[in-house]
Amino acid sequence: MNRPDYLAETHEVINTPPPLENYNLYLQDMALQEAVAREGAGWADEALQRYGALTGSREMIEWGHLANRHKPEFNTHDRYGHRIDQVDFHPSYHQLMERAIREGIPSAPWSDPKPGANVARAALNYLQSQVEAGHGCPLTMTFAAVPTLRKQPGVAARWLPLIHSCRYDPSNQPIGLKQGATIGMAMTEKQGGSDVRANTTRAYPIGEDEQGQRFALVGHKYFVSAPMSDAFLMLAYTDKGLSCFLVPRWLEDGRKNPLQILRLKEKSGNASNASSEAELRGAEGWLIGEEGRGVANILEMVALTRFDCMVGSAAGMRQASVQALHHCHHRSAFGNLLDRQPLMQNVLADLAIESEAALVMAMRMARALDSDDEQEAMLIRLGTAVGKYWICKRTPGHAYEAMECIGGSGVMETTIMPRLYREAPVNAIWEGSGNVQALDMLRTLQKEPAALEVLRAEILQARGMHERFDRFVTSLDALFTHPAEFEYRARHIAGQLALATQASLLLRSGSEQVANAFCLSRLGEGAGWLYGNLPSGIDCQGIIERARP
Repeated sequence: MNRPDYLAETHEVINTPPPLENYNLYLQDMALQEAVAREGAGWADEALQRYGALTGSREMIEWGHLANRHKPEFNTHDRYGHRIDQVDFHPSYHQLMERAIREGIPSAPWSDPKPGANVARAALNYLQSQVEAGHGCPLTMTFAAVPTLRKQPGVAARWLPLIHSCRYDPSNQPIGLKQGATIGMAMTEKQGGSDVRANTTRAYPIGEDEQGQRFALVGHKYFVSAPMSDAFLMLAYTDKGLSCFLVPRWLEDGRKNPLQILRLKEKSGNASNASSEAELRGAEGWLIGEEGRGVANILEMVALTRFDCMVGSAAGMRQASVQALHHCHHRSAFGNLLDRQPLMQNVLADLAIESEAALVMAMRMARALDSDDEQEAMLIRLGTAVGKYWICKRTPGHAYEAMECIGGSGVMETTIMPRLYREAPVNAIWEGSGNVQALDMLRTLQKEPAALEVLRAEILQARGMHERFDRFVTSLDALFTHPAEFEYRARHIAGQLALATQASLLLRSGSEQVANAFCLSRLGEGAGWLYGNLPSGIDCQGIIERARP
């Protein structure tokens, strides 16, 4: 007996959002466009429009999925038994790296310095990170290594042209045979973690060449970021104390440097990026800067990686918000679109507010990086510690809440949401955890008391623009009345300074709706830290429309 055809037609797919792809990440981000113009990089608008179309393309979005689905693999030796320490990646990872390096994300402010260069580069990085965050690790370290490498003229002359070349060359061979180079970092050891002065790796002088003084390093590194990089900045002890070195993967004469990777790390997130453990069995490297000042020298790199953590976390918030906003604009439940229902509007608007607040603070710090003014330098030193602490801390809860807006489908590995959720804690932990950032803030305040006045002056530019803001800023003075409790309350102090800075920037940025909602929901008594607790009177629909792609 033949079955009727209609029995095979179980249902029609309805009430599901279309794929969020082939859209322009830049042109559909009003807050980013405003920040780029406000902070001095309006000249980059055309390039950002072009890159926004690329990063929103279906093809590039798929690269991000594939790079995470197919994790890097590690081989110690080739088939003939030669030590190669080879990390192999899916082609999609290389495509992401090639596009980013070609665009100048690791190099542009150094190779073409001009007003707004760091703002433009931060905007490009913000777009790139929304596609896939893991490959941002070697991009950031390569960018951040430049000031430290410049401390050794011979090293700079050899390596900077390859960094500035805008050519991605992933081949595993000496740099004399390569068209471009990337730089990694290896500071952490098992026994020390963030306390690098507990390191045990030793460095022994072995000679001098055109790049400078050469040393042989013996010891281990428990966390080598991006082990496929061409060289690594490391710390090791000499007779004069903890010093900084550039250790290449290969030596100029073609020998494999005995920096031996032991294994790749199994991480809960950041899957596309390789991280590893290594032993140094007499690995050769060049001293960078003055012997015995290794921490100070490498911290110039670390300061910039921490800045990129702010940008990366802000990007994660934006992408999580975009996914939630897009889903809720196309999904109906209980008789209406989700983003037309008051309770969901409260949540969506709150997510968008947090995302924009993170962006404006990161982009303001980018403008400070572009300046030679000493006050701006103090602002970046204090503001990076405060901003990295707060923005990165707020990202995991933000990712979870956005996932909940999407519901059960948001937990599925076929979407970007689980990846955003796993990635969210990474920037908060790496490059200095929350406690490290809070203590770094206190050290800055102790060494440079004027930095607080610089940040205070920045905040007070919005005085008189919102009653709740004015009351909150007045209360900040009380944070510094009990010095004996500074360390104990360092997280609270950092958070309050971050909120005041974000509020001031939002009030001055031109979005009255977002600024008002931020002040009413986050400043002073009654401020709630779970998303979806905006008070009455907020224009949630206007905020949603501003942020929705």
